[in-house]
Amino acid sequence: MKIIGLFLVLVLAGTSVNAAELKIGVVNAAAILEQSPQKSQALSRLEKEFLSRVKSLDKKHKNLRSAQEKLVKDGAILSADERKAKERNILSDQRELKRLQDEYSEDLSIRRNEELRKLEKEIADTIVTLAKDESYDIVVYQGVIYASERADMTAKVLELLKAKAK
Repeated sequence: MKIIGLFLVLVLAGTSVNAAELKIGVVNAAAILEQSPQKSQALSRLEKEFLSRVKSLDKKHKNLRSAQEKLVKDGAILSADERKAKERNILSDQRELKRLQDEYSEDLSIRRNEELRKLEKEIADTIVTLAKDESYDIVVYQGVIYASERADMTAKVLELLKAKAK
C-alpha cells in the first residue's frame, strides 16, 4: 500500500509539473447538441420520415371518435345486437389504434436514437479534428463543471459543424 501511495504521489507531482505545458480544451456537450445545425437537419429528416404515419394515425383516431359519437347518437334506435356489434367494432378499432401508436412510438424512438448516435459521432470526429489541428493535448467533452474561456472550444466546434452542414 505504501508503495502504491508513493507511486501515486510521484505521478501526481510529475503531472503537476508537466500540466503547465499541456494545452487543454473543453467542449460544452449540451450547447453543441442544442445549437448544431446537424440536430435540426436530423429532426427534419425524422419529421419527414414519420409524417405519413402521423397522418394515418390522426385519420384513424378521427374515424374512431366519429364512430363513437355515432354510436352514442344512434344507440337508442339500434337493436341490442346491432349496438353490441358496433361496440365490439369500436373496441377492436381502439385496440388497433393503440397498437399502431405503440409501434409508432417505438419506431420513432429507435430512429431518434440512431440519429443521435450519428450526430454524437460527427461531433466527436469534429472535436478530434480540431484538437489535432490546434495541437491540444487533452479535450474534455462531457462532465465538465467549470472551464475558463481560454480552454472553451465550444464556439470553434460549432463553427466547424456549421461549415460541414452547408
